[in-house]
Amino acid sequence: MSARTITVFSNKGGVGKTFITVNLATALSMAGKKVLLLDLDFQAGQDMARMINVTPKHSIADVVSVLEHDDSPDMIKNYSTVYSTGLSFLPVIKNTKQLGVVNPESLNAFLAKAAEYFDYIIVDAGKGYSESLITVFDFSNLLLLVATPDILAVYQIKSTLDVLQSLQYPTKMIKLVLNRSESRGSVAWQEVRSALPCEIFAHIPSDGKIVGTALNRGIPCVVDNPKSRVSESFAKMVKLLRLEDIYVEATGGEERDQSLTIKTEEPGDFWKKFGVTQGAHLGDRIFTKEEDAIISIKKRVHEKLVERLNLEGITVDALSDPQSALEVKKRAETVVASILAEESGGKLASHEQRVELVQDIVNEAFGLGPLEDLLADPDITDIMANNQDEIYVEKRGKLVFTNKRFISRDKMRAIIDRIIAPLGRRIDESTPMVDARLPDGSRVNAIIPPLALNGPMLTIRKFGQERLTSDDLLNKYKSLNKDIAAFLKACVQGRKNMIISGGTGAGKTTVLNVVSEFIPDGERIITIEDAAELRLKKSHWGRLESRPSNVEGKGSITIRDLFINTLRMRPDRIVIGECRGPEVLDMLQAMNTGHDGSLTTLHANSTRDAITRLSSMILLSGLELPIRAINEMIASALDLVIHVARFSDGTRKITGVTEVVGLTPDRMEVALKDVFIFNNKGIGADGFVMGNYEPTGYVPICYDDLVTRGLKLDKSLFEKKPPDQVKPEKPAIAPKSAQPVKPKEQSQPEDALKEQPEKKDDPGSK
Repeated sequence: MSARTITVFSNKGGVGKTFITVNLATALSMAGKKVLLLDLDFQAGQDMARMINVTPKHSIADVVSVLEHDDSPDMIKNYSTVYSTGLSFLPVIKNTKQLGVVNPESLNAFLAKAAEYFDYIIVDAGKGYSESLITVFDFSNLLLLVATPDILAVYQIKSTLDVLQSLQYPTKMIKLVLNRSESRGSVAWQEVRSALPCEIFAHIPSDGKIVGTALNRGIPCVVDNPKSRVSESFAKMVKLLRLEDIYVEATGGEERDQSLTIKTEEPGDFWKKFGVTQGAHLGDRIFTKEEDAIISIKKRVHEKLVERLNLEGITVDALSDPQSALEVKKRAETVVASILAEESGGKLASHEQRVELVQDIVNEAFGLGPLEDLLADPDITDIMANNQDEIYVEKRGKLVFTNKRFISRDKMRAIIDRIIAPLGRRIDESTPMVDARLPDGSRVNAIIPPLALNGPMLTIRKFGQERLTSDDLLNKYKSLNKDIAAFLKACVQGRKNMIISGGTGAGKTTVLNVVSEFIPDGERIITIEDAAELRLKKSHWGRLESRPSNVEGKGSITIRDLFINTLRMRPDRIVIGECRGPEVLDMLQAMNTGHDGSLTTLHANSTRDAITRLSSMILLSGLELPIRAINEMIASALDLVIHVARFSDGTRKITGVTEVVGLTPDRMEVALKDVFIFNNKGIGADGFVMGNYEPTGYVPICYDDLVTRGLKLDKSLFEKKPPDQVKPEKPAIAPKSAQPVKPKEQSQPEDALKEQPEKKDDPGSK
């Protein structure tokens, strides 16, 4: 049998921690056990050596330096100093020069080797938190916290218990030793027990004379006065330590349960540690026995967790209040840590893995399960769960497959219900699809069987916490250049009607947010959205959001309904988050009847496809109009189409700025002229899209009108530059694995984003 490792700890000095450690180890050795006493208190000097009146020749630091070369079973005993009772003793260091020798890795190897020879390893862990202390805790089978019956000591122990709980140590392995438990003026031990959520393992009575004499003589009390009440209390502790059920097995060293560990030696496993693997596909994914074992133990722990919490009277209503839910989660973590130790036959030796596993189980029970970490990651913009085993995310513009899993299809369905229930929505066989918005602004779409054939599907478009500005798109992300920014700013201030087109996730809403910042402050802006995503930094801004039908199929308010109502609200500008249907007809009519300067987005593959989509949506609205009339309406209403695209390297760029110039000679099509384009020159050696923004040489018709309104816009912006003067653009932000050299910015005649002064007497600005 490997050694039982017992760690004695207190984060308060003067409570008798070292005294208890020495006497407990000595009592065990007197009972015929092979005991190793370790002094890991870096700050206490040679206190422990003086208590047993020995001068150690070696230290743990000496042992770890030769551990790889000397593999004999009794090697550590040969290096230790042996006391008269047969007790082996080693301090952590002999002098300060050895401080850097002992680290968590070497200490773990030392403990594993010592466990092969000794019956008990008794550790005085000192009173300061460190990585070495956590290593000892992880290796231990029993933690004895020492306190005296006074208020300050009790508070310190409570603080220690909070730390141990946060590291998910099972409550079964944490016990209290109450020293000087009957001293005068102290707090009654019953009050100490009620204040601390751990069992009192032993009471050490107060006997200052006997203890003081033993300390002064350098002899353990159990040897100097074996018949005293103090010595008898240690004898009782020895009997209790013989009971196997008080220990929690530590799955450390070679005996660690490989089904509950995360290997980090293989290439790419660094990212798996954080739940992300690049370039993976489910068709190539075979879940390992280790992963299946984790899911299996999660299921078992979850079942017991629900049972135990129900017995404690926790109801579903308790989770409705955020504060109550937080308390329930905290209590559940303690319960899960204990259940996990029972189900796995011991505790995981790595506290990082233990904390991660406990949090995963608690999140499955009371939170959003594997989605919690993904929602907390600021680099993730989209989460796509195709079924319980297949979760993708968009991270830094790229689609990646994660190793996150729901423990079952039913649990995934329960988490979907947990997401949409507070929003007043319901999903079942009669309503198998739901589209909603979370309180933080994130959009949620869920669909369940029978429509989803492989199980429930969930998609979350996270609401970005960072509000991007034109400067970010210009300098940080290189999504446009100064010429384009200057032109767009002039067009917005000149009240030109714009449509921003692009594919899903291309950044249409982001560009709409940025372009909206050019609207002069003080104008009355009304925004209409399906799911509120716009964040305008304007003083006079009214927000409207559509409403889906209720569970009875009634009460829906569409974007078209809101748009019609908006016309009665005296808006200066109307901004529609996205046109998807009949509301596009109302939008064009409003643009044609005095509500110029309006903005919207729609899905399209190019600026020209955007015009085609507009025509299609008008026809689908049910209004029977000839194509010619539709084209005339579009040509007279729209001024500009901006197209945004996402490239293979994850970057997003404005690829085209096109002016609507009227109709073709046959009046059967809308005539368009490109003002700026992004010239894509392929993929560079660093994996990034190469190219540059170029003016086409076309001077837009609206230029003269903008100048008339008093907006200063240099005509040279539209001049086509010779090829030798065009510098390729590169993204300023790149993945950490391959940071490109930041390109120099193109020289410009003036700062295109500076505020331009308005002419006071300009009639066009009124």
